[in-house]
Amino acid sequence: MVKNILNAIKAYAGTFKLIGQLGLWKYFGIPMAISFFTAVLIGFSAWGLSDNLGAFISKIWFWEWGADTFKIISEFIAALIIIAFGFIIYRHLVMALSAPFMSPVSEKIEKHLFGTTHVHRKTSNTAQLWRGIKINLRNLIRELLISIPIILIGFIPVIGLASSVLLFLVQSYYAGFGNMDYTLERHFKYSESIQFVRQNKGIAIGNGIVFMLMLLIPVVGIILVLPLSVTAASTETLKVLQNNKTLNKTV
Repeated sequence: MVKNILNAIKAYAGTFKLIGQLGLWKYFGIPMAISFFTAVLIGFSAWGLSDNLGAFISKIWFWEWGADTFKIISEFIAALIIIAFGFIIYRHLVMALSAPFMSPVSEKIEKHLFGTTHVHRKTSNTAQLWRGIKINLRNLIRELLISIPIILIGFIPVIGLASSVLLFLVQSYYAGFGNMDYTLERHFKYSESIQFVRQNKGIAIGNGIVFMLMLLIPVVGIILVLPLSVTAASTETLKVLQNNKTLNKTV
């Protein structure tokens, strides 16, 4: 799995060149706009909710002494919680809405890498959008169910640091999952795609690690994260699919 994580990270190195070479930027125009405006919307929502959540958390402290200090701590905790959930909602919303624009990108990359495009499942833009909504809603629910206990454990001294790393890896996995499914959509059915990602979770984690780190770059990261991560995920996913196909022929 470590090898797949490193390969998925390395795949980002040639993304700018590949996007320019294949003329893929035109496919990313609307997704980049969706990414930017979704991030702005969630950012303002988080800003408005942080004070309310902080005030709610501060009510846990019943004593007068240290109340002001705990209030500050509560606001900080509230900000971290909102940022964590904001990242989760942002990713899945953007990935779901961008699904119809990503299939042509993956197809062009496959034709460039292997000289042909294998379309096992012909789908319309509507079907691709519905698939994106379905897969991301499924991942959103699962990610929240996993993330909530991790966040709560994070309040325990010492363990908190490990909790932050684990939360980052969980978010990375589901980010990579969504990026991989743009390619898997035309190769596998819904359940088959889930099984494929489970078997190749290293690619999902590696791709998602860079995805998550890019979101930390103000403005530029939000705009470029989808083009670069989808291109990187497509190249690695297609390589695995091609290797599996070759192995099956050999067997």
